[in-house]
Amino acid sequence: MPIFRCPVAPTFAADPTAPVPETLSYSFTLPAALASPALARAATREILKAHNLPDMLDAALQAVSELTATAALFTESPTFYLSLRYRASALRLIAYDSHPRHTQPHLATACDTRRRAALRVLACVCRACEGSWGFGEAREPGGGTRTWATLPRASAASYGRPTGRGC
Repeated sequence: MPIFRCPVAPTFAADPTAPVPETLSYSFTLPAALASPALARAATREILKAHNLPDMLDAALQAVSELTATAALFTESPTFYLSLRYRASALRLIAYDSHPRHTQPHLATACDTRRRAALRVLACVCRACEGSWGFGEAREPGGGTRTWATLPRASAASYGRPTGRGC
């Protein structure tokens, strides 16, 4: 009777290069739960440290917290999606929730007003960092809403210091 062995997994040499800002590209699916903003902040903190972006921590953690809290509030599914990317000297954060855009104009206006109010702190963070934010229909399959913030590194590094900018 022949003896069969499971194949041995190949060994891969460890990549000696440390992560750099330009390789920061992460995506998460998070539960639509009260704990999700804390989970997202913890992950973001470690990611920024690993990619040598600790100077962006304060602004990024506040923005991630606001995006994820709002996505958890608005989503109609048990999960939502968060994306972190660093491109062109800016951190780009995107949250996708399943709340569809309303086709009835009065409902759409009311819903947008409610979402804008929920994101007022994000607006302040982006203004203080000379960044941008917004929301609109998600172009991905399944629809929903895409909410985003862009934080330029140079100004996000000085977030929280008195500058005369902000809310």
